[in-house]
Amino acid sequence: MDIQAAEISAILKQQIQNFGEEAEVSEIGQVLSVGDGIARVYGLDKVRAGEMVEFSDGTKGMALNLETDNVGVVIFGSDRNIGEGDVVKRTGAIVDAPVGKGLLGR
Repeated sequence: MDIQAAEISAILKQQIQNFGEEAEVSEIGQVLSVGDGIARVYGLDKVRAGEMVEFSDGTKGMALNLETDNVGVVIFGSDRNIGEGDVVKRTGAIVDAPVGKGLLGR
């Protein structure tokens, strides 16, 4: 079986062109501990206070306590499916709530 240099070159060019088409860049962290609706997460160095994060089971949370070596995340929902070692991903969105006239004065 002889492979010509032109064939190898064509295959490599095709692979390079298709490389990274489905790649996603995201900052992820890892759960260190969970308790009382708070998760301690390591690895989210660039997370902002109030930023929404997503756990591997789809549960959302909000980064609140930013420390040098970990982040305290308030879990929105049940923490029963979140455990040590689970992956946490930044969303880049700050938690917000819509406000209208009906909410004024309450």
